[in-house]
Amino acid sequence: GTLRLGDNIVIGEYWGKVKAMFDDKGKRVKKAEPATPVEVLGLNGVPQAGDSFTVYSTEKKARIKAEQQQKEREDRSALSTTRLSNIYVQIQAGQVKDLNIIVKTDVQGSLEPIKTSLERIENEEVKARIVHASSGNITENDVTLAIAANGIIVAFNTKPEPGAKLLADKHNVDIRNYQVIYELVDDVEKALSGMLEPKIVDVIEGHAEVRAIFKVKQGKIAGAYVTDGKVARNALAKVFRGGEIIHESSVNSLKHFKDDVKEMAAGFECGIGVAGFSKLAEGDIIEAYRKEQQ
Repeated sequence: GTLRLGDNIVIGEYWGKVKAMFDDKGKRVKKAEPATPVEVLGLNGVPQAGDSFTVYSTEKKARIKAEQQQKEREDRSALSTTRLSNIYVQIQAGQVKDLNIIVKTDVQGSLEPIKTSLERIENEEVKARIVHASSGNITENDVTLAIAANGIIVAFNTKPEPGAKLLADKHNVDIRNYQVIYELVDDVEKALSGMLEPKIVDVIEGHAEVRAIFKVKQGKIAGAYVTDGKVARNALAKVFRGGEIIHESSVNSLKHFKDDVKEMAAGFECGIGVAGFSKLAEGDIIEAYRKEQQ
């Protein structure tokens, strides 16, 4: 076929409209016939070398196809990444020999009981291997280690730092949080034997700090600054004051200046309304999250 200016094009998981084309000498061209190399401007991202491209009749069809291919890539990535929820499938397929685990606890005294209990787990096909164990919050270094080892992170009474959470989400690293040692060990044991049942967990998407309060007809709106991640309209929300949860509901309004928006990313100010809560105060932290099956 022939590629022309204005064509709606999909390359891998990226799409766009061909805004300009240049031949191998840097000269602008309006079309590229078979076996003609060209540089194309107009995509919404940079595809990988070797990706094939297809031209679609409408921008909508191109966007839908690109989104579909992005989801397929994410699904493949999720299956190849070690998670407690898929470890048994990987064991049966002969893809893993060890379940690599990074252990994080709130205090040093909890480390040894957890390490000893995990190392005692017996399975004919795979064993739990502790690649790192330390106390304190989960850091970016912990997540980087989990990525390199294709392992999981189990946390006892501790949580990931904001940067670590973003990195873990980006690379699909499985972080499991526990308050009871028995449940931690039991989940790992069940996962290795294929008996782990899916559970619903809270996945934090972002935080916003309340910096001002504005009265409106509907009640009170928080003038907030998104400190990490993102805050989306209709996301589940927890309000923290002094480190304690004082309300749980959802984000029922989100504004950037006077405009209603679907989400706001870190580094931006916005107006946030929390459903059923009119006692927001300066200094409160609004945590946006979603429920996810693991």
